[in-house]
Amino acid sequence: MSVVDDFDLQDPDLVANPYPIFSELRKSEKLLWSDRLGLWLAPTYDLANTTLRARTLGRIYQDRLPQSEWEIFNWLHSDSILDSEAPKHTRLRALVQKAFTPGRIESMRPNVEQLCTQLLDDAQLKISQTGSFDVLADYAEPLPVLVIADLLGVPREMASDLRRWSQDIVKMYEFGRTREIELAAQKAGFEFSQYIAGLAKERKVNPKDDLITALVEVEEQGEKLNEHELIAMCVLLLNAGHEASVNGFGNGMVALFNHPEQLQKLSKAPRELSATALEEMMRFDSPLHLFERTATADTVFGEVTVKAGEKVGAMLGSANRDDSVFDNAQTFDIARTPNTHIAFGAGIHFCIGAPLARLEMNTSLPMLFERFPNMQLADQPVQRPTFVLRGFESIPVAIK
Repeated sequence: MSVVDDFDLQDPDLVANPYPIFSELRKSEKLLWSDRLGLWLAPTYDLANTTLRARTLGRIYQDRLPQSEWEIFNWLHSDSILDSEAPKHTRLRALVQKAFTPGRIESMRPNVEQLCTQLLDDAQLKISQTGSFDVLADYAEPLPVLVIADLLGVPREMASDLRRWSQDIVKMYEFGRTREIELAAQKAGFEFSQYIAGLAKERKVNPKDDLITALVEVEEQGEKLNEHELIAMCVLLLNAGHEASVNGFGNGMVALFNHPEQLQKLSKAPRELSATALEEMMRFDSPLHLFERTATADTVFGEVTVKAGEKVGAMLGSANRDDSVFDNAQTFDIARTPNTHIAFGAGIHFCIGAPLARLEMNTSLPMLFERFPNMQLADQPVQRPTFVLRGFESIPVAIK
């Protein structure tokens, strides 16, 4: 039996710690076919990076059937920039970037700081009452949802609904889905799309200074976003931006607690080290571990030919531990530089929300350590039982 035969994404031990098998998979230095998953695996940095950038590999969304059940879920994906290719992707990205500008993202900084202060105040109160707080559930998780809500122009009291819809939709990206998960995703897609459609309709009549208004009004060479595209973009911004921020922060915090010398280093200089620390947090235990692309034509990877219609999975978590690219790749070093990780992807599908995620983490991380410089685990973190989107459900923390 080869090592790829042992690559079972529903194995709890593999989900808990996939890095030993990643190391074995990288030794092949070539694409590996998985009968279990029905796709090629790209485990090295070069192979994963090439998979993300190859023009003959695309994000080809295949409608789920029957259409009567999956219609809304299908167009939420097929009309988003994540699951489209040129020329549609080019048009959508150009339109969105005119609204989702660096200036608009930077203008969110005071708001992010205010939200962090509010969440940290709540955490301090919880510590005084119970002796601990959950750095994930009480801080890392609510922050990006509230930021995206403010950015879009969604009332903050809708944050819990946004989070629930997002969680139910992204569970569909995992392997071994149950009928219960499918029904929850269909319901979430319907409720989410109906809510955003209502807001977009209202903004056409009463525009505001928010991203939904900007997306309603944006135009490029006579082209505008249609209703489905606008809704799909809002849903994607929440799902992708929120999941990456939460899991990247949570995974990184667990890595810090598992490396006390790095935790102490960051505690002593949070402002000076936060920029390099957040990049290392994203690299060392990446929030997204598998990104699939489909061959639109036969594509050669060294001695392997991927035939048109076959899928290739870029293994981002494995690629970011590749010793041929990163010195001492298995070492967690918050001062690491350079750090050319691909946790946010590469090529035309490089995460459009990466600048916002970096702003959030580069603000929330130092503020957390300035408020609570002497954190320690109060109990063992609880890991999510998912492989593709890797993260934790709970990280209980006490103050020394």
